[in-house]
Amino acid sequence: MSDPDIKVYNTISGKKERFVPLEPGRIGMYVCGITAYDYCHIGHARSALVFDMIVRYLRHRGFEVKYVRNFTDIDDKIIKRAGERGVSCEALSEEFIRAFHEDMAALGVAPADIEPKATEHIKEIIELIGDLVARDLAYPAGGDVYFRVTRFDGYGRLSGRDLEEMQAGARIEVNENKEHPMDFALWKASKPGEPVWESPWGPGRPGWHIECSAMSRKYLGDEFDFHGGGKDLIFPHHENELAQSVGASGKPFARYWLHHGFVTIKDEKMSKSLGNFLTIREVLERFSAEALRLFVFSSHYRSPLDYSEEALSDAEAGLERLYQCLLAVERIEEAADGGQLGKKDRAALDGLRERFNAAMDNDFNSAKALGAIFEAARAVNRAIQNNRGRLTPQAAAELRRGAAGMRELAAVMGLLTREPEDFFREKREKMLAGIDLGAEEIENLIKERNEARAAKDWARSDAIRDRLMEHGIILKDGPDGTTWTVR
Repeated sequence: MSDPDIKVYNTISGKKERFVPLEPGRIGMYVCGITAYDYCHIGHARSALVFDMIVRYLRHRGFEVKYVRNFTDIDDKIIKRAGERGVSCEALSEEFIRAFHEDMAALGVAPADIEPKATEHIKEIIELIGDLVARDLAYPAGGDVYFRVTRFDGYGRLSGRDLEEMQAGARIEVNENKEHPMDFALWKASKPGEPVWESPWGPGRPGWHIECSAMSRKYLGDEFDFHGGGKDLIFPHHENELAQSVGASGKPFARYWLHHGFVTIKDEKMSKSLGNFLTIREVLERFSAEALRLFVFSSHYRSPLDYSEEALSDAEAGLERLYQCLLAVERIEEAADGGQLGKKDRAALDGLRERFNAAMDNDFNSAKALGAIFEAARAVNRAIQNNRGRLTPQAAAELRRGAAGMRELAAVMGLLTREPEDFFREKREKMLAGIDLGAEEIENLIKERNEARAAKDWARSDAIRDRLMEHGIILKDGPDGTTWTVR
């Protein structure tokens, strides 16, 4: 069987390209992970969710994927934070790697197949630096080792920058050890109090960029399919990775570069340096992980994503509509004289998989793929409502197949993973936390109110509604009965 026709936007070419794997049916992917010195914010959540979705989809389409995502556990930020807290760099990074894994579990993000740490690959890093020195692409100076950007033809190709323009616009601290202001450190000489490893150039530690080149080479080889990360990594991190890796091997390194957009708050980039970030933990205190996923995937991964509580509330409401649809399917009444599916509704369900795959095959357009799922949900709801929940066994079977297809495809994005009854029970329990009425008492009052309405006892009906409102319970009357939520 031939590989599916998938198109991806390749940063290095600046256009969409047909994805042709290096090896048919198999994919190697490397994604830059966190620098482990603090809790993850929702910018990190977007990165983790985007590549989790991409890996899930590629596997859904039949590919065997080897997914590598690293941890930076030695870095200037880690050294500074460890010093401030009076702990070792190792203790600090381990603390926040554990926190990362807890956050990912809460989000439903599966671990990568391989999750290497920089400090566990010093041998490979030193070997790679040695290869670059031997090729005259790097030079030792004062205990440091620098990459010669002028010796690498095409430096700046990934980020679309010209070396002379970069030099002219750079705000780089003068360093007499460097031959060129844009040369970057592969190895840094040791300083008092810093972690240190022995090397042919003296005691020191690796630079940031070299670790990913060394680890990707070890686990995926000199050439592999996808390299991913946020747009903020294009320059200098990924540009320098590309130069190091191609310079050492002479091979193309990553064939396709995928970069997701920033998360913003009021259109300003979220970052720790600006102090306008929300941790994953803070967001999940107020919203469900599935709602955060729906919010993230409602925009194309390359687009900016503006965070707001209103947007998350909308995502929660959208998620509830999907689960309500699944619950309605479970409650269908079968009857020989029941209703049938209309032509439009049947077409929406029969074409769901094709529309979903077509959207995702076009540079992982999750927003359009979600649109196909919501369209199918509307068709299901319409068929049930038009027939008052009473359908022929054949029509009921068609709707159950449609609902199963919705769940299967939504699972590519980590959505609709729970049973509808469990979803609504957990939602009710969360809503009732701090409310002095239980779910059973609320339901009994709603039943009593419905009886009063049927008897046209409007005073009694209004009194019950007012009593519930005093407890923060909001009622909504609809064709399928009365539902409630907490204010």
